[in-house]
Amino acid sequence: MADKLQFDLVSPERLLFSGQVDMVAIPGAEGDMGIMAGHAPVMSTLRPGIVNIDEAGKPQQRIFVRGGFAEVTPKGLTVLAEFTVPLAELDAAALDREIAHAQEDVTDAKSDAKRQAAQEKLDHLKQLRQVI
Repeated sequence: MADKLQFDLVSPERLLFSGQVDMVAIPGAEGDMGIMAGHAPVMSTLRPGIVNIDEAGKPQQRIFVRGGFAEVTPKGLTVLAEFTVPLAELDAAALDREIAHAQEDVTDAKSDAKRQAAQEKLDHLKQLRQVI
């Protein structure tokens, strides 16, 4: 069994991480999962939460994900996330302002489709706010 796990974290916007790690904790739909080298193959949907990346000798990296899929194969772990943002990039004050604007957008929406889109954005922002 190898000591390191190949881990790739991909979002529609960019490749956030690719490398050899000791362990990755992911927010699976059925609960949090810790993945290390030699883990049994598994596929899972993701719920909103934090991916924790552990590499020996480095500070833990923490990345918020909202939805997506995780697949463990003999080659490693791949996470395809709908949306990602490193926790280090989040600013609480700016996020609070965005939440206030999103709440206004929900109130001001003229159609059900626009209201639904605005509500989804608001829910997403609130999820981000909960983790910082």
